[in-house]
Amino acid sequence: MSDKTLFTARIVSSVAATLISLACGTNYVYSAWGPQFADRLKLSSTQQNLIGLSGNLGMYSCGIPVGMFVDNKGPRMAVMIGAFLLAAGYFPLHQAYDKRSGSIPLLCLFSYLTGLGGCAAFAAAIKTSALNWPHHRGTATGFPLAAFGLSAFFFSMFAQFVLPGNTGHFLLLLACGTFGLVFVSFFFLRVYPHPHYTAVATNPGNRLHRTKSEDSKYRAERALLEPEPGAEGPLDESQSEEDETSSLMSKASSSIPGDVHSEENNVKDHAHRVDIRGLKMLPLLEFWQLFVLMGVLTGIGLMTINNIGNDTTALWTHYDDSVSDDFIMKRQAMHVSILSVFSFVGRLLSGVGSDALVKVLHASRLWCLTLASFIFLVTQLAALTITTPYNLVFVSSLTGLAYGFLFGCFPSLVAEAFGVHGLSTNWGFMTLSPVISGNIFNLFYGIVYDRHSVAKGNGEHVCTEGLECYRSAYLVTVVACVVGLVLSLWTIRYTHNLRQEEERLKELEEREA
Repeated sequence: MSDKTLFTARIVSSVAATLISLACGTNYVYSAWGPQFADRLKLSSTQQNLIGLSGNLGMYSCGIPVGMFVDNKGPRMAVMIGAFLLAAGYFPLHQAYDKRSGSIPLLCLFSYLTGLGGCAAFAAAIKTSALNWPHHRGTATGFPLAAFGLSAFFFSMFAQFVLPGNTGHFLLLLACGTFGLVFVSFFFLRVYPHPHYTAVATNPGNRLHRTKSEDSKYRAERALLEPEPGAEGPLDESQSEEDETSSLMSKASSSIPGDVHSEENNVKDHAHRVDIRGLKMLPLLEFWQLFVLMGVLTGIGLMTINNIGNDTTALWTHYDDSVSDDFIMKRQAMHVSILSVFSFVGRLLSGVGSDALVKVLHASRLWCLTLASFIFLVTQLAALTITTPYNLVFVSSLTGLAYGFLFGCFPSLVAEAFGVHGLSTNWGFMTLSPVISGNIFNLFYGIVYDRHSVAKGNGEHVCTEGLECYRSAYLVTVVACVVGLVLSLWTIRYTHNLRQEEERLKELEEREA
């Protein structure tokens, strides 16, 4: 196959990966249909939140097994499984809506399947993009990452113009649309061999040789530079490698243990000098700092993401009790779209900003988490004071921005702390924290909302108290934001001192050598 043909094939595969990712972020569109779903099935706010949480649980709780499956079986099988899981989740939800009935455990299971399907297909899309473009991984994975963030915006806007005011048809669109995008893209998603990569054996004869002075510098890193059995690594040293500004999430999905980086990067980049994976992270304070930060900040964001529809309903019902259900549904879809777009913007700004912090200002990427904590704090304070539904746009936009900032830099932080080689597994461990915090914050919101709601004669639960319907929930998240802000500052200080100590010990080892 010629270079031009290979290039074209990789472009087609990247487009397929982007379309797959567009179908994988639909859990964030839950606020656009969740309240109507709950009204039709006569569910309480707590039950509604349980269904939404199950989708998040499917997305976040299976990061480790899904990553291992993609690594062992290849990305294409995961894509096909993801397609069927998405359909198997959304279509029964559509049927339950049409029939006006459904068992809560079953509804939670179907919602869980939508999250699991999105997790599997998205992981495969990122892995394929990274493998097809080993020298341009940041750009290659940027498109599917962006598509994932815009998924809620795409489906909510499409439904608003094509299927306005019909939640049942919207659920059918999610079932057919997500399955169709992933299934059709499956046939174009392939991993193509790279001409500059080949299998490297692990015998000593295949190691790169250095001078004695160079060898003394790398004695501590030799174990990391040795390729594992069957791993691929570059033999042509003239090929430029990605520097620290490249997307570390992409390196996680395709991290090749045999990758040999430049000598300068091996010395300066902590991410390439360490390789701490899985359970080995648990005794480390740095892991628990990041784990708690991830949990607290993600939980704050998920509470608003899953309940912006309830916020909209509460404020509009109190502000103008003459508004129609169709009007409220359009406002809910608008806020979901705003969340999605600003999440996308936050991811881009976080990626560029964290690189600028490292390369230009020589500061820690952790400052992005501090900024995210601050934006979250401002957002919670706004949610506590906004009583006019027209101003709710500040809550949805700032929540999306902070959430994007969080996820735009966090994979890089995990890689820098524990190494790029095991980032797939380590990221899976980190994504367990939102499962805990997301459940706590969302269930608390549901309890608060239910306390202020009244049941109508037809079984529907309605709250007409406006801000008071959910105010107490945001008081709790204000405290959580302060905790996240303080913890991020402490982590910056702790990490700075830790890196300085590591550099000091490294210099002593070099002198002794």
